[in-house]
Amino acid sequence: MPFIIAIDGPAASGKGTIARALSQHFGFHHLDTGLLYRATGAKGGDAVAAAQALAPEDLARPDLRSAEAGQAASRIAAIPEVRAALVEFQHRFAAQEPGAVLDGRDIGTVICPGAQVKLYVVASDEVRAARRAAELGEDPARMLAELRERDLRDSQRAAAPLRPAADAVVLDTSDLSIADAISRAIAAVDVALRTV
Repeated sequence: MPFIIAIDGPAASGKGTIARALSQHFGFHHLDTGLLYRATGAKGGDAVAAAQALAPEDLARPDLRSAEAGQAASRIAAIPEVRAALVEFQHRFAAQEPGAVLDGRDIGTVICPGAQVKLYVVASDEVRAARRAAELGEDPARMLAELRERDLRDSQRAAAPLRPAADAVVLDTSDLSIADAISRAIAAVDVALRTV
């Protein structure tokens, strides 16, 4: 049975950086599930049809990290039929040996509720806005407004709202270096691996 690490949290909290580091450290496969929604939104047209036709190569588009793609992803992620079309893709990915790291917004609560490790990565709104602004070369005030709008939409949607799983380890990266955040995440996984 593969070992699954589910990492959830709001945008720019550090979950993607932590997920990639854990994948590399433990030799597990990694999926940024937000790319599924970004790629679906970027395809345009009927969102449900785009989700059903999504292929792995669609995840390599160079424009998927833009703020526009993030907003489109958040909007279409609220459509239950889109979510249903992408769930099977995620389940197949998570079933890979020796293990998988999936990061997103509903991995520990909906996609992989049986994951051996669930992390919920957070950071203050201001820290997240500064990170995203630096990444995209945007105005921090604009990023703050967009992140808050997205957080509200993601946490209030009827289908798979953004929230920590009851048994998730909450990791606040607001005042942590990248190395310290990764170190704490590795420690949480090491604890779980010792009990398998």
